[in-house]
Amino acid sequence: MDERQEKYLSELERIQKGGPEKYHLSLKKQNKLFVRDRLNLLFDESSILEEGTFSNCLDPELPEDGNIVGMAKINGRLVCFAAADFTVKAGSWGAKGVRKLLYIQEKALSMKLPIIYLVDSAGARITDQKDVFPGRNHIGRVFYNQIEMSGIIPQITILFGVSPAGAAYLPAFSDLVIMVEGKASAFLGSPRMVEAVIGEKVSLEDLGGARMHCKVSGLGDVLAADDTHAIELCKNYFAFLPQNYLEKPAPAAAKEPSEGRPIAEIIPHNQNQPFDMYELIHRIIDEGSFLEYKALFAQELITGWARIKGETVGIVANQSKVKGGTLFVDSSDKGARFIWLCSAYNIPLVFLADIPGYMVGSQVERAGIIRHGAKMISAVSEATVPKITVIVRKCYGAGLYAMAGPAFGTDSVLALPTALIAVMGPEAAVKAVYSNKIDELEGEAKLAFMNQKKEEYSDNINIYGLASELIVDQLIDFEGVRKELSYRLEAYRNKERVWPQKNNSIHPV
Repeated sequence: MDERQEKYLSELERIQKGGPEKYHLSLKKQNKLFVRDRLNLLFDESSILEEGTFSNCLDPELPEDGNIVGMAKINGRLVCFAAADFTVKAGSWGAKGVRKLLYIQEKALSMKLPIIYLVDSAGARITDQKDVFPGRNHIGRVFYNQIEMSGIIPQITILFGVSPAGAAYLPAFSDLVIMVEGKASAFLGSPRMVEAVIGEKVSLEDLGGARMHCKVSGLGDVLAADDTHAIELCKNYFAFLPQNYLEKPAPAAAKEPSEGRPIAEIIPHNQNQPFDMYELIHRIIDEGSFLEYKALFAQELITGWARIKGETVGIVANQSKVKGGTLFVDSSDKGARFIWLCSAYNIPLVFLADIPGYMVGSQVERAGIIRHGAKMISAVSEATVPKITVIVRKCYGAGLYAMAGPAFGTDSVLALPTALIAVMGPEAAVKAVYSNKIDELEGEAKLAFMNQKKEEYSDNINIYGLASELIVDQLIDFEGVRKELSYRLEAYRNKERVWPQKNNSIHPV
C-alpha cells in the first residue's frame, strides 16, 4: 500500500475511534452507545457523508473536536446532522466544533434539508470560552440559526445525555425533542450550582431529568427507554414530516382502523360521564399509525400524528378522563405548539372536541390562563392548513374557539348526534341565571325547578336546532366519521390560504 494512503487510513481510524478507552467503557457501564454506533443505527447503510472529519487532527486528545457533522439518509431521505461525541471532553463545545455546527446548520438551511441534533454534551468548553461563547460566530449563532430555520425545515433533537446551561436551548428551539429516560437531562444550572446559588438541594433527575421534562416542564416531547429506542422513535416521527415547508408529508399505504366497539357505544349518553378519547381516535385512524406528541404532559389534551387512509393528519382531542378534558395553562401551550408545528409543515388538522371550556378559579387566573388560552386560539386562527372539527359531545365557552369552532377559518365543523354547543353547560347556566329564584326554593320544589330549567336550556342548545341555523356545517352519523374526514381531507388537500402580510404577529405569552 502507498505510504501516503496508509497514513491517511491510519489517521482516519484513529479519529473515528473517538476519545480515550476509559470513556468508551464509561458509556458501556451507563448502557449508552458510542456516537458512531448511534449514527449507524439512525441512518441508511453507507449513506453518511461527514464534513470536517480531520478538524483538530493535529491534537490527539480532540478528534473532530467532539462534534461529528454531515449529511446522511433516513429511509432514502437526505438530512443534515450534528452529533456530540461524549468520549471527547464530555462532548463539550469547542471552537472548531461550534464552527462545524454552524456550517452544517447553514448547509441545511440553504438546501432546505431537515437537521437532526444528537446531543450528549457537557455544554460550552469553559477552558475555551472566549473562543466559543461571546462572539458573532460563536454559540449564540447556533440558536439564532435555529430560530431562522424554524418553520422552514424540521429540526429534531435526540437527548442521549446531558444538555446543560446555554446548550439547554438547543432542544428548546427544536421542533421535536426525544429524551432518553434516566440518561438525558437539561438544565440551566447544575445541582451543585443550584445549591451554591440558592441553597436548594436537588437531584439531577428532579432538577432536569428526562421524565420531569416530558411530564412536568414540557421541554421534552417523547420519552425513550434507551438509545436504541430513541433512534427508532426518531425514524417513526420523521416519517410524518416533510423535507421542508414547501413540501407535504409523504403518504403511506392505507390501512383500516383497528377493531373495536362501534363509536355509538364508545360515547356515553351522559355528557358528564368520562370516556377514553383514545378509543375513538383508534376507530377513526389507520391501524397502528398514531404517534403521540407530549403524551405525558398536560394529558387533558391529546395531540399527535396519525394517518387516515394513508395521509398524514395532526390530531387535537380533549380527554375527558383527565380533568374532564378542561383546558389548563399547560394544555393550552401544548395545543398551540402542536398546531403551529402542523401548520408549518403542511399537516392537516383534525379536532375532536369534547370540552367543558377553560379552567376557572383564582389559581389558574394567577397562572395566566387567559394569556395561555389566547395563545392556543391564536394558533388555531393562524393555521393555514386544512382544519376540520368534529364536535363529539359538549363544546362549551371559549373551548369552542380553542378547538377550531366555526369562526376560526375552519373548513368544516361537523357534529355527531351527541353534540352540544353553548356558552356553558345546562347546570351552570341555570344556576347563573336563576340563582335568586333557586335560593328561595327548598327540597323537591328546588329540584323540580332546576330540572325544568335545565331541560329548557338543553332544548335551546339542541344540535339539530344549531344545524338548522348553519352553526355547524353538517350532522354526521357515528360510524361515518372516518369516511367524512377522509373525503373532506382529500377535497381540501390543495387548499391555499394566505395570512395577511405583516412583520410578525404579537402573540400572547
